[in-house]
Amino acid sequence: MSGDLKWNKIMGAGLGTAFAVLVLQQVSGAVFATKEPEKMGYLINVPEEAEAGAAEEVLPPDWGTLLPVADLAAGEAAYARCASCHTVNSGGADGIGPNLYGVVGGRVLHRPGFAYSDAMTAHAGVAPIWGYDELDQFLTAPARYVEGTKMSFAGLRDTQARVNLIAYLRSQGSAGFAIPAPDPARQPGGAAPAEDAAPAEGAAAPAEGAQAAPAEGAAAAPAAEATPAG
Repeated sequence: MSGDLKWNKIMGAGLGTAFAVLVLQQVSGAVFATKEPEKMGYLINVPEEAEAGAAEEVLPPDWGTLLPVADLAAGEAAYARCASCHTVNSGGADGIGPNLYGVVGGRVLHRPGFAYSDAMTAHAGVAPIWGYDELDQFLTAPARYVEGTKMSFAGLRDTQARVNLIAYLRSQGSAGFAIPAPDPARQPGGAAPAEDAAPAEGAAAPAEGAQAAPAEGAAAAPAAEATPAG
């Protein structure tokens, strides 16, 4: 008998403890319950990205400043990733892509007989010359600059690497393609381009159909892009 009562007491104590814990949990939940306010006390205005200000403008390279001091050795090293598709020596054969000797300042379709893509052929009708700006934009992202090009190269995102590569390509048969004078408008904090400035009071407006004379020292031919791989 005593044994039965002993186990009954133990089971009763356990049930009593469990009941006490449940009751305490319910009571504490009721006491410390929080209610979400119907109306926020303060409205915090988080400005959108557009309100925070426009992103810093990325200036095109100032060729007159960068090319004379470009690292030709680094440019040649950067060209190594192009060598699987292109030759750059005088008289070199075409590969997957056309030979690039004299490409800087040369015509986009400068290799007779090479099977250029339809996209590159169409692009040549818009920008027929591989100038510095055109090469720079093409080497940054070939597929974006000439949509539909067969060139599989992903592009060079680093500006200095592109400048060095273009300087090296220029040294391979394009040394005669003039380097433009330094352009303050392409330098950080530089003055706005002259064409953006309002004409002086009393200055005669250019005649209709007349074209402005090119800036002194500017390349005569429009710039173009690096020839894509076939």
